[in-house]
Amino acid sequence: MNNPLPVVNQMSVVNDRDALQSRINASWAMPTRRPKQDVDLDAYFARIGYDGPRNATLEVLQSLHALHPANIPFEAIDVFNDKPISIAPEKIDQKLIHAGRGGYCFEHNSLFGRVLRSLGFEVEGLAGRVLWGYGEADMPRPRCHMANRVMIDGEAWLADVGLGGCVPTAPLLLDIATPQVTPHDTYRVLKGEHSYRVEMERGGVWKAVHEIDYAPVADIDYEVMNWYASDHPESGFCKTLMVARSAPFARFTLLNNRLTIRLVTGEEEQHTLSVGDISQTLRDIFGIAPEPHWQRAFARLVNHSHG
Repeated sequence: MNNPLPVVNQMSVVNDRDALQSRINASWAMPTRRPKQDVDLDAYFARIGYDGPRNATLEVLQSLHALHPANIPFEAIDVFNDKPISIAPEKIDQKLIHAGRGGYCFEHNSLFGRVLRSLGFEVEGLAGRVLWGYGEADMPRPRCHMANRVMIDGEAWLADVGLGGCVPTAPLLLDIATPQVTPHDTYRVLKGEHSYRVEMERGGVWKAVHEIDYAPVADIDYEVMNWYASDHPESGFCKTLMVARSAPFARFTLLNNRLTIRLVTGEEEQHTLSVGDISQTLRDIFGIAPEPHWQRAFARLVNHSHG
Protein backbone atom coordinates (compact mmCIF):
# COMPACT_ATOMS: atom_id res chain seq x y z
CA MET A 1 0.00 0.00 0.00
CA ASN A 2 1.35 3.42 -0.96
CA ASN A 3 2.27 5.75 1.83
CA PRO A 4 0.39 9.07 1.93
CA LEU A 5 2.29 12.19 0.98
CA PRO A 6 4.15 13.82 3.83
CA VAL A 7 2.26 16.74 5.33
CA VAL A 8 4.83 19.20 4.07
CA ASN A 9 4.36 17.96 0.46
CA GLN A 10 0.56 18.12 0.76
CA MET A 11 0.82 21.73 1.91
CA SER A 12 3.11 22.47 -1.03
CA VAL A 13 0.54 21.10 -3.47
CA VAL A 14 -2.20 23.23 -1.94
CA ASN A 15 -0.04 26.34 -1.99
CA ASP A 16 0.93 25.74 -5.64
CA ARG A 17 -2.72 25.28 -6.57
CA ASP A 18 -3.71 28.48 -4.80
CA ALA A 19 -0.86 30.40 -6.47
CA LEU A 20 -1.89 29.13 -9.90
CA GLN A 21 -5.52 30.11 -9.33
CA SER A 22 -4.38 33.56 -8.20
CA ARG A 23 -2.44 34.01 -11.44
CA ILE A 24 -5.44 32.90 -13.49
CA ASN A 25 -7.73 35.32 -11.64
CA ALA A 26 -5.24 38.14 -12.05
CA SER A 27 -4.96 37.55 -15.79
CA TRP A 28 -8.56 38.65 -16.27
CA ALA A 29 -7.71 42.03 -14.81
CA MET A 30 -4.67 42.59 -17.04
CA PRO A 31 -4.90 45.50 -19.51
CA THR A 32 -5.42 44.56 -23.18
CA ARG A 33 -2.09 44.12 -24.92
CA ARG A 34 -1.35 45.95 -28.17
CA PRO A 35 -1.31 43.76 -31.30
CA LYS A 36 1.88 41.84 -31.85
CA GLN A 37 4.01 43.41 -34.56
CA ASP A 38 5.35 40.64 -36.78
CA VAL A 39 6.51 43.08 -39.46
CA ASP A 40 8.70 46.20 -39.33
CA LEU A 41 5.98 48.84 -39.68
CA ASP A 42 8.43 51.75 -39.85
CA ALA A 43 10.28 50.15 -42.77
CA TYR A 44 7.04 49.17 -44.52
CA PHE A 45 5.53 52.64 -44.19
CA ALA A 46 8.73 54.19 -45.52
CA ARG A 47 8.57 51.79 -48.47
CA ILE A 48 5.05 52.85 -49.46
CA GLY A 49 5.35 56.51 -48.41
CA TYR A 50 2.78 56.45 -45.60
CA ASP A 51 3.07 58.77 -42.60
CA GLY A 52 -0.50 58.77 -41.28
CA PRO A 53 -2.15 57.37 -38.16
CA ARG A 54 -1.65 53.78 -37.07
CA ASN A 55 -5.18 52.87 -36.07
CA ALA A 56 -7.45 50.04 -37.21
CA THR A 57 -9.91 52.27 -39.09
CA LEU A 58 -11.42 52.20 -42.57
CA GLU A 59 -9.61 55.42 -43.46
CA VAL A 60 -6.23 53.85 -42.63
CA LEU A 61 -7.09 50.69 -44.60
CA GLN A 62 -8.09 52.79 -47.62
CA SER A 63 -4.86 54.80 -47.50
CA LEU A 64 -2.65 51.72 -47.24
CA HIS A 65 -4.63 49.91 -49.95
CA ALA A 66 -3.96 52.75 -52.39
CA LEU A 67 -0.29 53.27 -51.53
CA HIS A 68 0.77 49.61 -51.50
CA PRO A 69 0.19 48.78 -55.22
CA ALA A 70 1.45 52.23 -56.20
CA ASN A 71 4.85 51.65 -54.61
CA ILE A 72 5.43 47.87 -54.45
CA PRO A 73 5.05 46.38 -57.95
CA PHE A 74 3.35 43.14 -58.80
CA GLU A 75 5.92 40.86 -60.44
CA ALA A 76 6.99 37.24 -60.81
CA ILE A 77 10.35 37.81 -62.51
CA ASP A 78 12.04 35.18 -60.37
CA VAL A 79 9.52 32.53 -61.42
CA PHE A 80 10.01 33.47 -65.08
CA ASN A 81 13.73 32.91 -64.49
CA ASP A 82 13.16 29.45 -62.95
CA LYS A 83 13.67 30.57 -59.36
CA PRO A 84 11.00 29.30 -56.93
CA ILE A 85 9.33 31.72 -54.51
CA SER A 86 9.53 31.41 -50.73
CA ILE A 87 6.56 32.79 -48.83
CA ALA A 88 8.26 32.64 -45.44
CA PRO A 89 7.51 36.03 -43.82
CA GLU A 90 11.18 36.96 -43.39
CA LYS A 91 11.87 36.20 -47.07
CA ILE A 92 8.89 38.26 -48.20
CA ASP A 93 9.86 41.23 -46.03
CA GLN A 94 13.46 41.17 -47.22
CA LYS A 95 12.38 41.11 -50.85
CA LEU A 96 9.40 43.49 -50.90
CA ILE A 97 10.39 45.96 -48.16
CA HIS A 98 14.18 46.03 -48.01
CA ALA A 99 15.37 44.89 -51.45
CA GLY A 100 13.08 47.15 -53.48
CA ARG A 101 11.47 44.26 -55.34
CA GLY A 102 7.86 43.29 -55.87
CA GLY A 103 6.07 39.97 -55.75
CA TYR A 104 2.88 38.15 -56.60
CA CYS A 105 -0.31 37.54 -54.65
CA PHE A 106 1.07 35.25 -51.93
CA GLU A 107 3.86 37.70 -51.16
CA HIS A 108 1.81 40.90 -51.37
CA ASN A 109 -1.23 39.75 -49.43
CA SER A 110 0.81 37.89 -46.82
CA LEU A 111 2.75 41.08 -46.12
CA PHE A 112 -0.38 43.26 -46.22
CA GLY A 113 -2.26 40.93 -43.88
CA ARG A 114 0.57 40.99 -41.34
CA VAL A 115 0.73 44.78 -41.54
CA LEU A 116 -3.00 45.05 -40.89
CA ARG A 117 -2.88 42.60 -37.97
CA SER A 118 0.00 44.55 -36.46
CA LEU A 119 -2.21 47.65 -36.55
CA GLY A 120 -5.03 45.82 -34.78
CA PHE A 121 -7.25 44.88 -37.72
CA GLU A 122 -9.21 41.62 -37.70
CA VAL A 123 -7.91 39.76 -40.77
CA GLU A 124 -8.68 36.38 -42.36
CA GLY A 125 -6.76 34.89 -45.27
CA LEU A 126 -8.89 33.72 -48.21
CA ALA A 127 -8.22 31.91 -51.49
CA GLY A 128 -9.77 31.93 -54.93
CA ARG A 129 -9.43 31.68 -58.69
CA VAL A 130 -8.22 34.46 -61.00
CA LEU A 131 -10.58 34.89 -63.97
CA TRP A 132 -9.24 38.09 -65.52
CA GLY A 133 -7.89 37.52 -69.04
CA TYR A 134 -9.34 34.03 -69.40
CA GLY A 135 -12.22 32.77 -71.54
CA GLU A 136 -14.80 30.06 -71.03
CA ALA A 137 -12.51 27.52 -72.71
CA ASP A 138 -9.92 28.10 -69.96
CA MET A 139 -12.28 27.23 -67.11
CA PRO A 140 -12.08 26.15 -64.41
CA ARG A 141 -8.99 28.04 -63.27
CA PRO A 142 -6.89 26.61 -60.41
CA ARG A 143 -7.64 27.77 -56.89
CA CYS A 144 -4.35 29.63 -56.69
CA HIS A 145 -4.90 33.19 -55.46
CA MET A 146 -4.59 34.75 -52.01
CA ALA A 147 -6.63 37.66 -50.65
CA ASN A 148 -7.63 38.99 -47.22
CA ARG A 149 -10.98 39.66 -45.57
CA VAL A 150 -10.93 42.51 -43.04
CA MET A 151 -13.68 43.13 -40.50
CA ILE A 152 -14.31 46.76 -39.50
CA ASP A 153 -17.27 47.70 -37.28
CA GLY A 154 -19.09 44.51 -38.22
CA GLU A 155 -18.61 44.94 -41.98
CA ALA A 156 -16.48 42.67 -44.16
CA TRP A 157 -14.05 44.20 -46.65
CA LEU A 158 -11.97 42.50 -49.34
CA ALA A 159 -8.35 43.65 -49.12
CA ASP A 160 -6.43 42.39 -52.17
CA VAL A 161 -3.23 44.23 -53.13
CA GLY A 162 -1.76 41.37 -55.18
CA LEU A 163 -3.80 41.23 -58.38
CA GLY A 164 -1.52 42.61 -61.08
CA GLY A 165 -2.91 45.07 -63.61
CA CYS A 166 -6.51 44.89 -62.39
CA VAL A 167 -5.81 45.21 -58.66
CA PRO A 168 -8.44 47.24 -56.80
CA THR A 169 -6.77 50.34 -55.39
CA ALA A 170 -9.27 50.46 -52.53
CA PRO A 171 -10.79 47.79 -50.29
CA LEU A 172 -14.12 46.47 -51.56
CA LEU A 173 -17.12 46.13 -49.29
CA LEU A 174 -18.40 42.57 -49.37
CA ASP A 175 -22.02 41.41 -49.09
CA ILE A 176 -23.37 44.18 -51.34
CA ALA A 177 -23.72 44.12 -55.14
CA THR A 178 -23.72 47.90 -55.56
CA PRO A 179 -20.94 49.12 -57.91
CA GLN A 180 -17.99 50.54 -55.97
CA VAL A 181 -15.84 53.29 -57.47
CA THR A 182 -12.11 53.14 -56.73
CA PRO A 183 -9.35 55.55 -57.83
CA HIS A 184 -8.82 53.53 -61.04
CA ASP A 185 -11.87 51.42 -61.88
CA THR A 186 -15.37 50.51 -60.78
CA TYR A 187 -15.99 47.07 -59.25
CA ARG A 188 -18.90 45.05 -57.99
CA VAL A 189 -19.02 41.99 -55.74
CA LEU A 190 -21.60 39.29 -56.47
CA LYS A 191 -22.35 36.55 -53.94
CA GLY A 192 -22.54 32.96 -55.11
CA GLU A 193 -23.24 29.76 -53.22
CA HIS A 194 -19.67 29.33 -51.98
CA SER A 195 -17.75 32.39 -53.15
CA TYR A 196 -17.64 36.08 -53.94
CA ARG A 197 -17.35 36.94 -57.63
CA VAL A 198 -15.53 40.24 -58.21
CA GLU A 199 -16.13 42.03 -61.52
CA MET A 200 -14.69 45.21 -63.02
CA GLU A 201 -16.44 47.54 -65.45
CA ARG A 202 -14.57 48.37 -68.67
CA GLY A 203 -16.26 50.15 -71.56
CA GLY A 204 -19.71 49.54 -70.18
CA VAL A 205 -19.11 45.79 -69.80
CA TRP A 206 -18.66 43.92 -66.53
CA LYS A 207 -15.68 41.57 -66.74
CA ALA A 208 -14.85 38.85 -64.21
CA VAL A 209 -11.75 39.53 -62.10
CA HIS A 210 -11.73 36.58 -59.70
CA GLU A 211 -13.79 34.34 -57.45
CA ILE A 212 -12.89 34.28 -53.75
CA ASP A 213 -14.17 31.48 -51.52
CA TYR A 214 -15.94 32.39 -48.28
CA ALA A 215 -14.03 29.95 -46.07
CA PRO A 216 -10.76 31.12 -44.43
CA VAL A 217 -7.56 29.36 -45.47
CA ALA A 218 -4.71 28.00 -43.33
CA ASP A 219 -1.15 29.08 -44.04
CA ILE A 220 -0.16 25.55 -45.09
CA ASP A 221 -2.72 25.74 -47.91
CA TYR A 222 -0.91 28.77 -49.33
CA GLU A 223 2.31 26.74 -49.37
CA VAL A 224 0.67 24.24 -51.70
CA MET A 225 -0.80 26.96 -53.93
CA ASN A 226 2.51 28.82 -54.03
CA TRP A 227 4.31 25.64 -55.07
CA TYR A 228 2.01 25.30 -58.08
CA ALA A 229 2.29 29.00 -59.00
CA SER A 230 6.08 29.13 -58.81
CA ASP A 231 7.13 25.59 -59.79
CA HIS A 232 4.54 23.86 -61.93
CA PRO A 233 5.39 24.00 -65.66
CA GLU A 234 1.80 24.90 -66.52
CA SER A 235 1.78 27.92 -64.22
CA GLY A 236 1.31 31.12 -66.18
CA PHE A 237 4.08 32.77 -64.20
CA CYS A 238 6.60 30.21 -65.50
CA LYS A 239 5.68 30.95 -69.11
CA THR A 240 4.89 34.68 -69.10
CA LEU A 241 6.67 37.77 -67.82
CA MET A 242 4.18 39.74 -65.73
CA VAL A 243 4.86 43.07 -64.02
CA ALA A 244 2.31 45.69 -62.94
CA ARG A 245 2.02 48.88 -60.94
CA SER A 246 -0.99 51.09 -60.22
CA ALA A 247 0.25 54.65 -59.76
CA PRO A 248 -2.17 57.42 -58.75
CA PHE A 249 -2.56 58.63 -62.36
CA ALA A 250 -2.21 55.41 -64.38
CA ARG A 251 -1.85 51.64 -64.44
CA PHE A 252 1.33 50.20 -65.97
CA THR A 253 1.30 46.58 -67.10
CA LEU A 254 4.19 44.69 -68.69
CA LEU A 255 3.13 41.40 -70.29
CA ASN A 256 6.15 39.77 -71.90
CA ASN A 257 7.54 42.62 -74.03
CA ARG A 258 4.28 44.59 -74.35
CA LEU A 259 3.91 47.61 -72.08
CA THR A 260 0.37 48.93 -71.57
CA ILE A 261 -0.24 52.32 -69.98
CA ARG A 262 -3.82 53.04 -68.98
CA LEU A 263 -4.58 56.47 -67.54
CA VAL A 264 -7.26 56.88 -64.88
CA THR A 265 -9.19 58.89 -67.48
CA GLY A 266 -9.48 55.75 -69.63
CA GLU A 267 -6.98 56.53 -72.38
CA GLU A 268 -4.69 53.62 -73.17
CA GLU A 269 -1.50 53.13 -75.16
CA GLN A 270 0.74 50.15 -75.85
CA HIS A 271 4.44 49.79 -76.66
CA THR A 272 6.44 46.82 -77.91
CA LEU A 273 9.78 46.66 -76.12
CA SER A 274 13.24 45.44 -77.03
CA VAL A 275 15.43 43.56 -74.55
CA GLY A 276 17.07 46.82 -73.52
CA ASP A 277 13.71 48.55 -73.28
CA ILE A 278 12.44 45.88 -70.86
CA SER A 279 15.32 46.47 -68.47
CA GLN A 280 14.93 50.24 -68.72
CA THR A 281 11.18 49.99 -68.14
CA LEU A 282 11.67 47.82 -65.06
CA ARG A 283 14.02 50.43 -63.66
CA ASP A 284 12.18 53.63 -64.62
CA ILE A 285 8.51 52.66 -64.27
CA PHE A 286 8.47 49.79 -61.81
CA GLY A 287 11.46 50.75 -59.65
CA ILE A 288 13.11 47.33 -60.06
CA ALA A 289 16.86 47.10 -60.62
CA PRO A 290 17.35 44.37 -63.27
CA GLU A 291 19.76 41.57 -62.48
CA PRO A 292 22.27 40.72 -65.24
CA HIS A 293 21.16 37.11 -65.67
CA TRP A 294 17.59 38.20 -66.46
CA GLN A 295 18.72 39.36 -69.91
CA ARG A 296 18.79 35.81 -71.27
CA ALA A 297 15.14 35.23 -70.39
CA PHE A 298 14.15 38.64 -71.79
CA ALA A 299 15.98 37.85 -75.03
CA ARG A 300 14.10 34.55 -75.36
CA LEU A 301 10.69 36.15 -75.06
CA VAL A 302 11.57 38.99 -77.48
CA ASN A 303 12.89 36.51 -80.05
CA HIS A 304 9.79 34.37 -79.58
CA SER A 305 7.53 37.38 -80.19
CA HIS A 306 9.37 38.05 -83.47
CA GLY A 307 9.23 34.40 -84.51
